Amino acid sequence: MKKNRPNFIVIMTDDQGYGDLSCMGATDLRTPNIDRLAHSGARFTNWYSNCPVCSPSRASLLTGCYPANAGVRSIISGHRKASGILPETPTIAQALKDIGYSTSLVGKWHLGLQYDSRPNQNGFDYFYGFMAGCIDYYSHIFYWSMADGNTNPTHDLWENDKAIYDNGEYFTEMVTEKSVERIREMSMEDKPFFLYVAYNAPHYPLHAPKKYLDRFPELPPDRRIMAAMLSAVDDGVGDILDELERRNILEDTVVFFQSDNGPSRESRNWMDGTPDPYYGGMPGSLKGNKFSLFEGGIRVPGIFSWPEHISAGQVIDEPCVAMDVFPTMLKLAGGNPDQYRIDGTDILPVLEDGAKSPHDYIFWEMENQTAVRHGNYKLVLNGRLVEKSDVEAPVFLTDLSKDEGETHNLVDEMPDMAEDLRQIAEAWRTGIEKTWEDKSRRNKNIT
Repeated sequence: MKKNRPNFIVIMTDDQGYGDLSCMGATDLRTPNIDRLAHSGARFTNWYSNCPVCSPSRASLLTGCYPANAGVRSIISGHRKASGILPETPTIAQALKDIGYSTSLVGKWHLGLQYDSRPNQNGFDYFYGFMAGCIDYYSHIFYWSMADGNTNPTHDLWENDKAIYDNGEYFTEMVTEKSVERIREMSMEDKPFFLYVAYNAPHYPLHAPKKYLDRFPELPPDRRIMAAMLSAVDDGVGDILDELERRNILEDTVVFFQSDNGPSRESRNWMDGTPDPYYGGMPGSLKGNKFSLFEGGIRVPGIFSWPEHISAGQVIDEPCVAMDVFPTMLKLAGGNPDQYRIDGTDILPVLEDGAKSPHDYIFWEMENQTAVRHGNYKLVLNGRLVEKSDVEAPVFLTDLSKDEGETHNLVDEMPDMAEDLRQIAEAWRTGIEKTWEDKSRRNKNIT
């Protein structure tokens, strides 16, 4: 029986910048349905991904753990033997399933392709989508690894553990259609549901039907294709909300939206063989992009809507992070987050009562970069703006309440604060390295 427990829908986009929504300040594109979602609940201005690249970010969202504690610390390969997340690290889908929820994933997985790392083995009753990091939007083939000359392209479209073929259909629209179908089917069951809608847009390759491109005729090519891809996602969010209304379950459904990390600057976005950086996605006024531990790589759009309980029109400045979704949703479902070894914290008091962030410190790591936020202060060690770029500064300290663009390094002005946060960040990183060495050796295929 449902017993008045809420349904949950998590919607995640891919490589979408902090400034790539009209409700987040974009003026050259329109996202009316995501804006509608934000206006119906709470929009966070200091919401964070747990990592500036996709696999670890998604692992944290689903497990409530820092990436290394979830067993996924870097981008996972796309070959069929690639390991990733494992059943010994429960997902929110598994935790909800254990207390009577129906669970579905539609879209991008990117948390491993070997059998034990697949969605159906990690809490999802139903899976429709792809398992690698990206696919061609029309052929649904994973091409990314073939650049080495030794790796073959791989077809990557699945329904549960069976490969399927829907050639020629635009994948963003396929995700929406299947999500609406799953809402319809699960809402007819005598139990609540959890649906993870993982769009791969606006991640490369840059594909969008003409009808979406025609909405932005005045934009330059790179921005236009990104806006078109995101507009297709926005239509999908509208279709999902409309289906909840048709089923008369919108008031009983918690909908959460975020991007997995900041916007890509990778030249492969262009698909024309040039090495030029791509500038389609925007981090707003923030510094850094995908891969960076400066704000542009990790601060992302974050929206919670639950009309029955969360007041509409809220703008919340408190810093919270993706790993908080697990304990928040599990507690709302009547489960006990204390049964799980997680790093996130229930943030319902922030959403309902205007409470302060439960986090004294939030940490990040990406290769040789480490970062910590403590109140308004943020310290980045060996920070880079994009992958393979030079280190900006060995130690960079910012007061984000005065300088969210991280333009001025306060190390010389506040040496004691910088040293204290450096020691705290490095101590945390030491613990992460030990965890990785002791508990994550099974993931040797992660590259």
